[in-house]
Amino acid sequence: MTINGPAQVLFAFLLVAAEEQGVAWTDLRGTLQNDILKEYIAQKEWIYPPRPHLRLITDMMSFCRDRVPQWNTISVSGYHIREAGATAAEEAAFTLADGFAYVEAGVQAGMDIDEFAPRLSFFFDAHIDFFEEIAKFRAARRIWARWMKDRYHTKDDRSQKLRFHTQTAGVSLTAQQPDNNVVRTAIEALAATMGGTQSLHTNALDEVYALPTERAAGIALRTQQVLMEETGVADVIDPLGGSWFVEQMTDRMEAQIEELLGHIDRIGDGSMLEGVLRGIDEGWFQTAIADSAYEFEKAVTSGERVIVGVNKYVAEDEQPLEILHIGADVESDQRRRVGEVRSARDEGAAAAALAALTAAAAGDDQNLMPLIVAAARARASEGEIVDAMKSVFGGYREPPRV
Repeated sequence: MTINGPAQVLFAFLLVAAEEQGVAWTDLRGTLQNDILKEYIAQKEWIYPPRPHLRLITDMMSFCRDRVPQWNTISVSGYHIREAGATAAEEAAFTLADGFAYVEAGVQAGMDIDEFAPRLSFFFDAHIDFFEEIAKFRAARRIWARWMKDRYHTKDDRSQKLRFHTQTAGVSLTAQQPDNNVVRTAIEALAATMGGTQSLHTNALDEVYALPTERAAGIALRTQQVLMEETGVADVIDPLGGSWFVEQMTDRMEAQIEELLGHIDRIGDGSMLEGVLRGIDEGWFQTAIADSAYEFEKAVTSGERVIVGVNKYVAEDEQPLEILHIGADVESDQRRRVGEVRSARDEGAAAAALAALTAAAAGDDQNLMPLIVAAARARASEGEIVDAMKSVFGGYREPPRV
């Protein structure tokens, strides 16, 4: 479930849908992205200030530990950090820092680390530099395992495993000569596979224009299936392990990531959680990403970095690409359905559930997830539930940067 700001609300809707269909919560399996820290760092889709939002996340971690034990509560997402312009080392470092921050937040909320850490998962970008990406994945896995064992003293081996999903790089795709994007995606998917990913999303060739057409989505799917079924690369654990070049790149990448993590730790006075929050507040993450994005664009503009079809091997007369168009009827139909739900619900029950949620949000001694679920049962809308908590937590605006 690729949702962050209102993640707890969407999850509550899922839980209510499950119980109304007779499915036990203990049987539910899935993953919620629910990574709000990377929103402040890179993607910019937030609702509340960071600390109350972290409360919602730890409430959900505790709730799922007890009630929905097979659910992965957070997918710590480096993908959006990389897509915003970060380097490979920055993507890995900032993502791991967010992961460690969630670990510390969970412990501060009173949970035993091995009760929730095995349910953390990660989401990385697979960019176009083949060996650099493999080194990034390998280094990230080593650092997570070492820190979780040595710094956070986990006892369960599952807490030390960096389980991650990978998506090929949207920003590496070009509007010019879009058929080239099939090649880019295949190479990036191969790097992710050889770097140890557990699941994979391959982008469609027309992603730079719109949601994929059925044909483009089919090519993306077949790219994965050819890798999985025909090449044999998924049959080997760490296939490039022992390569002098890859091992040296992995060591170098690990050192770069550790240097960045060390800085975050220092500005947090020994706390990764406080370091991440301070880095967000002071704009350190945002500045680092902006600087890296600028350097990348300079290299493309100067021709130092070649993008085939963009600044080299340019075609004069390209054929237009058929893309998917979504009609306005989709929005109007959804508005109609929401209106029907509101008109049929018990308004008193919905109002009472929202009032109870607001009152609980004003205190700090109640887990808010059961109250969010109760509001979902009463057919309160996503916007109403969000507003009930926002009336207490307030909204968030990123401080201006000079």
